[in-house]
Amino acid sequence: MLRQVLHGGLRTCFSRLGHFIASHPVFFASAPVLISILLGASFSRYQVEESVEHLLAPQHSLAKIERNLVNSLFPVNRSKHRLYSDLQTPGRYGRVIVTSFQKANMLDQHHTDLILKLHAAVTKIQVPRPGFNYTFAHICILNNDKTCIVDDIVHVLEELKNARATNRTNFAITYPITHLKDGRAVYNGHQLGGVTVHSKDRVKSAEAIQLTYYLQSINSLNDMVAERWESSFCDTVRLFQKSNSKIKIYPYTSSSLREDFQKTSRVSERYLVTSLILVVTMAILCCSMQDCVRSKPWLGLLGLVTISLATLTAAGIINLTGGKYNSTFLGVPFIMLGHGLYGTFEMLSSWRKTREDQHVKERTAAVYADSMLSFSLTTAMYLVTFGIGASPFTNIEAARIFCCNSCIAILFNYLYVLSFYGSSLVFTGYIENNYQHSIFCRKVPKPEVLQEKPAWYRFLLTARFSEDTTEGEEANTYESHLLVCFLKRYYCDWITNTYVKPFVVLFYLIYISFALMGYLQVSEGSDLSNIVATATQTIEYTTAQQKYFSNYSPVIGFYIYESIEYWNTSVQEDVLEYTKGFVRISWFESYLNYLRKLNVSTGLPKKNFTDMLRNSFLKAPQFSHFQEDIIFSKKYNDEVDVVASRMFLVAKTMETNREELYNLLETLRRLSVTSKVKFIVFNPSFVYMDRYASSLGAPLHNSCISALFLLFFSAFLVADSLINVWITLTVVSVEFGVIGFMTLWKVELDCISVLCLIYGINYTIDNCAPLLSTFVLGKDFTRTKWVKNSLEVHGVAILQSYLCYIVGLIPLAAVPSNLTCTLFRCLFLIAFVTFFHCFAILPVILTFLPPSKKKRKEKKNPENREEIECVEMVDIDSTRVVDQITTV
Repeated sequence: MLRQVLHGGLRTCFSRLGHFIASHPVFFASAPVLISILLGASFSRYQVEESVEHLLAPQHSLAKIERNLVNSLFPVNRSKHRLYSDLQTPGRYGRVIVTSFQKANMLDQHHTDLILKLHAAVTKIQVPRPGFNYTFAHICILNNDKTCIVDDIVHVLEELKNARATNRTNFAITYPITHLKDGRAVYNGHQLGGVTVHSKDRVKSAEAIQLTYYLQSINSLNDMVAERWESSFCDTVRLFQKSNSKIKIYPYTSSSLREDFQKTSRVSERYLVTSLILVVTMAILCCSMQDCVRSKPWLGLLGLVTISLATLTAAGIINLTGGKYNSTFLGVPFIMLGHGLYGTFEMLSSWRKTREDQHVKERTAAVYADSMLSFSLTTAMYLVTFGIGASPFTNIEAARIFCCNSCIAILFNYLYVLSFYGSSLVFTGYIENNYQHSIFCRKVPKPEVLQEKPAWYRFLLTARFSEDTTEGEEANTYESHLLVCFLKRYYCDWITNTYVKPFVVLFYLIYISFALMGYLQVSEGSDLSNIVATATQTIEYTTAQQKYFSNYSPVIGFYIYESIEYWNTSVQEDVLEYTKGFVRISWFESYLNYLRKLNVSTGLPKKNFTDMLRNSFLKAPQFSHFQEDIIFSKKYNDEVDVVASRMFLVAKTMETNREELYNLLETLRRLSVTSKVKFIVFNPSFVYMDRYASSLGAPLHNSCISALFLLFFSAFLVADSLINVWITLTVVSVEFGVIGFMTLWKVELDCISVLCLIYGINYTIDNCAPLLSTFVLGKDFTRTKWVKNSLEVHGVAILQSYLCYIVGLIPLAAVPSNLTCTLFRCLFLIAFVTFFHCFAILPVILTFLPPSKKKRKEKKNPENREEIECVEMVDIDSTRVVDQITTV
């Protein structure tokens, strides 16, 4: 009883709101436009987010804490030539992969000379500034001997060239550890790619060579010069490519990922304009009909104007509050399109159900009472789910900002549909009541006057006048609309046909089977190349990187951050055991081997162990570079102690397999907690991978919980709690299918796809809730009758919004960007699967599953009982005949 009272009270409130808006249409039409224009002027403060890490890396992660600790001990900016990572290297740098079209050996004489020639051209790049020209030597990272740090492979190639010039045949390159002429052992696994080896790891050939040039960025001037040097670096590499067509060069800089991420917005512009034109055209067609008075083409256009005004208002608020734009915002207009169009089409559908002899104010009040309650509840669902995503619980900034922007846009879309679109409905209502043409607003002449006009004139001004319409035909005035006619006369009877139902059920079982197959293969996508435009430096470089340099993982820093007994043999064994199985670049292991070669025990007393380390081992030229890996401290009694040190580990693994690398990180972390030696591991790529899975799934998980909570809570507000049960089951079925087919379509679970899944919850409720509500609340007739009635009442609005939405999505598929490709595939699947449920699955399943309509029949007197029996008998043959008999 309380539910019915509350439901009726809300309908009454919306009815009065509609009557009030119809009484002041000019104000409610002009206010949203003025607000949007004022807030839209804030685009003069438009800013773009520059930091990809800020957007896509988990905000709160152990890797960031580890990075701060590592940076306090061994500055990461100075160590980046040792802590190699493909796309996440900190600071400024330029990187290039050189390979050949014919898979030639890049270590032969011809290609070695070309690479050294390229190296010389890069080091001569000049960045002009007032009064001075900067070269690589001025902005490079310096060694202890004040020379520029260059990749060790450059020294290897120079030695190889000198060996060929002097006809030395004993020079050999080993892989992945090789030795330079000064005796240093260096790791070249990330500098030599596509390697073929002889016995004992001797390199026979290499298909690719990678060079990296690290730059300083210690102040604003230095950073600006380094940024310009990176741009000149790419130009120099391209010119070198043109003059040497037999080799293929892939340049990459620290700015490439950011620029290619932002490029998606630029390449999407003309496709979005095409999408807008197609949606406008389809919306106008969906609202048009042959009757020129009752046709509403302007409302199709004004519905899109309403959505555009809400989006502009939200963007203005984001700009005024200091928000920054990023390419993920491309999804916001499509979220608005799906929600806003259905709301406007549902209002138009409700308008068609009102009586034409009523005043416009009364018709508007009836429209608001009929459609605004469900639209308000679905809007509340959007605000709750995206609001949870915009909360501090969301650990990925891009997802949080997207949800925040979506919340603001959806809120204003709701307000503008109530005000702007409602007042537009009032204006078109007056045009209809005055029998004016729906496009030209000209008075339509009477049929007898039209008979004297040409055929084209009669076609343009075809209309049905109320005085020419009998009382029985009044309800069918809008049946000339193509979609109304299609659903009422053909589709409703076909989908509820006894012979069609088994095929629909079979099709649903196939749908569940394929969805389950995809669901079991879901993978998480932490690859940053999935968010950038295609045919860019990032994509080309990443493809070459994975092709030639995926034999080994990134270089992992192994940091011992407390003083331990390095001289103790048991501690030595523990440290060596922890690093067992890795390719090691370790001062500790080198020092122990150094002692063994001198026939000195590794279990020296502390003082002897430390003195020999400082005064003998680190003074040797081949080991002097290890000075950067050890931190000494003097105590009050002049005793020297090793307070911290680092080593570098490389795993034999596939770098393309991010899950394997993440498992390696977690294994090392668990080991650091239980081990006697306190250490941490770090690589710049860990900042993106650490807790990525939990951070990524958190917005979707929280949104699902909030949606279920809201559905449970609203069960006490809606007229029948069974509505919420059916909505929940439908959402689960749709989301399960979308995730499964998304995986089969090679879409990984990344930031974009998770945001789309959150939207999918709301899109499903948007379209299915009114359909289910009408069915569950129906009484007196059979299930089949109420399924048909639900489709007739709400099916047109669902079909109209679906057609406009799909037409708007199609151009998105052609955008040359991985981000928009993911966006298109996810949104398309959400729309298609939801449409499949609304027009196939639910109409069939509801005909033989609860609620039962027989239990809901009220007691009738004998006369009425006979009439009902007669109706049921005629219902078998024709639904339309039943309607006439019921009316009588």
